[in-house]
Amino acid sequence: MSDQEYEQAERSVGEFTLTTPVSAEPPAALAYTVPEPDEQWELPHGFAHVFYGEGNRDITRPLIMADGFSLGKSDLKWLYSGLDSDFPFLTELRRRGRDVILLGYHERSASILDNAQAAMAAIAQTCAQQLGDAPLTVGGFSMGGLVTRYALAKMERLRAGHRTSLYFSYDSPHRGAVVPVGLQAFAHFIPFPNNPFARQMNSPAARQMLWRHYDPEAGEIGIAPERTQFLQELAQVGGWPSDPLKLAVANGRGDGAGLEIPPGSTALKVERIYPGTTFSTQAQGKDVITAELKRRFPAAEKTITTNDFSELDGAPGGTLRSYGILADALKKVGAKIDLRHEHVCFVPSVSAVAIRDIDQQKDLYANIDGLPGEESEVDEFICSSDTTAHTAITQELGEWLLDRLCD
Repeated sequence: MSDQEYEQAERSVGEFTLTTPVSAEPPAALAYTVPEPDEQWELPHGFAHVFYGEGNRDITRPLIMADGFSLGKSDLKWLYSGLDSDFPFLTELRRRGRDVILLGYHERSASILDNAQAAMAAIAQTCAQQLGDAPLTVGGFSMGGLVTRYALAKMERLRAGHRTSLYFSYDSPHRGAVVPVGLQAFAHFIPFPNNPFARQMNSPAARQMLWRHYDPEAGEIGIAPERTQFLQELAQVGGWPSDPLKLAVANGRGDGAGLEIPPGSTALKVERIYPGTTFSTQAQGKDVITAELKRRFPAAEKTITTNDFSELDGAPGGTLRSYGILADALKKVGAKIDLRHEHVCFVPSVSAVAIRDIDQQKDLYANIDGLPGEESEVDEFICSSDTTAHTAITQELGEWLLDRLCD
């Protein structure tokens, strides 16, 4: 490759985003046909697709499900496929007479507070159109659980009736989500400042959800001001909706066991393109190196260090193919890859079931199964018996939730 080709390769690496199984484009080989919606709604900051339950000709037993975090507009066909192709979650809900309302956003990386307006509008429209007086079920996947949590709590604070008897979240980061800070920093190290990965990592929603955020302007790691503000706004509306029964699902295990990822080990090493760039798994301690970033056009080097972080990458929780997605992008432009840890924790189990903060090692790795259930901020929860991908609908988790949503 010529220098010009190497330079172009470095610039083009950021043409990707971190995506979750339920909101990603389905594989081309997937033989799955998404049904046409019975209704389509335009909403402030979003839109919804309505699928009547079996035997229903109108909305009678409504269940609103909100999309999660990514970059760009929601694709509700992808979401439907992601929620139904591995385990027939939506098919079974509709077979049992539930009307499924999928809620999407005009911009999935926009502020959670903005997208909550779409949720509030969807709830209001559902109440206005519904035949009969069956209570609503409202919830969401990943960030969607935070969007609907805030929306319901704000409606209660405004005394706007939401008629919701059950709220659920599915691997939602109630106490924060984790993207390795070295990976966040790399998004802004790419010599194309407006690349999609950088926009995703520095978006309002990312800054609100991530437990720690890399600030590209200051070059520092900390709690983003947007997260502090979001938590304050959430507290002002009571933290949680008080009327509905609250359920939570975690894709991670509840026994304190996570991925077998040694702290301080190499996760990904790169040559040819960004030669010598290395990402390490998070370890405890002071001035711990988590990434050595190197590029040639223009030449630059940057070391990313952390202080007093827990061992986040291997923690019990729903996983994201964070390093694997980056490795794919690098290989696509000709890099030589040594990928040792493809998946890392994205939403710790203790965060998904709102029972512990994730600042301390002992809390992050807590044996949830051995804790009193009433310590959680939700009324009932389940953790996966195996470590699974963030938002993946497994038979175990899907059946547990179905039984409660269709009771």
